Amino acid sequence: MPVDSVFEVIAEPNRRAILSLLVSSQRSVGEIERQLRMSQPTVSKHLRVLREAGFVESNVDAQRRLYRLKPEPLQEVDAWLTPFRRFWSAHLDALERHLDRMDHSNEPKKEEH
Repeated sequence: MPVDSVFEVIAEPNRRAILSLLVSSQRSVGEIERQLRMSQPTVSKHLRVLREAGFVESNVDAQRRLYRLKPEPLQEVDAWLTPFRRFWSAHLDALERHLDRMDHSNEPKKEEH
């Protein structure tokens, strides 16, 4: 799936909420409905989009269908973000060094006798 298609799928806030919920464990439609306070048709619609895009898969457990996260499409997003992460990482490292210098310059000086 092209990266821009991946971004189209995760651009929708309800789908991101469902993915965030599935990070910790697999869930049934009913559990997703209750956790996210969405109607069953809304949850089902978004799960269908996520399943067709390869973000989730389901299996049947007794009377219910359980959905779980498939990480592969998110790995494409992660790969796309890599150069940006390096950019921010360098800036955050510089900020950390600056803050450390500020902390040290604000420490009370020891009096010499």
